[in-house]
Amino acid sequence: MLRNMTSEPEQQIGVGTQDAFQRLWTPHRMAYIQGENKPSGPGADDGCPFCTIPAKSDEDGLVVARGERVYAVLNLYPYNGGHLMVVPFRHVADYTELDGAETAELAEFTKRAMTALRTASGAHGFNIGMNQGGVAGAGIAAHLHQHVVPRWGGDTNFMPVVAHTKVLPQLLADTRAMLAAAWAA
Repeated sequence: MLRNMTSEPEQQIGVGTQDAFQRLWTPHRMAYIQGENKPSGPGADDGCPFCTIPAKSDEDGLVVARGERVYAVLNLYPYNGGHLMVVPFRHVADYTELDGAETAELAEFTKRAMTALRTASGAHGFNIGMNQGGVAGAGIAAHLHQHVVPRWGGDTNFMPVVAHTKVLPQLLADTRAMLAAAWAA
């Protein structure tokens, strides 16, 4: 982190010039803000990332575990370290569209995600839920996905509140490997 050690009050700030602010750069957020990886339409063939992830290797797709009807994947734009999503393979938008077997496996994978996150990272609690529809906050409303966000005592600090920045202590590839091992245990 850089600090300005000069006492000049009216210093001109240019590219790369030190000033009084400490900055944590999170350039991956700009990709999300600009809509990277968002589908062009509601269909499975409209670039839905949840439909393309299963064709990738677990490492490339950040897949932690695969079932018969659903899979668990790290969120590419996580709210917290270890933020997983449980996603049906079938392209459905609404929870009521799942059949009984999909609903059961989604629930079981949610339980297993919690267990793996507790084992791998000692999570103290969880935020679990789905945003149904764009008006409810779903970033990709056309393909159902359930969030499993691990929480720890004191994990919220000034960064998200003041700077709208989340500091994550681990690379997604390392988090995926750690959780995949814990999932299998």
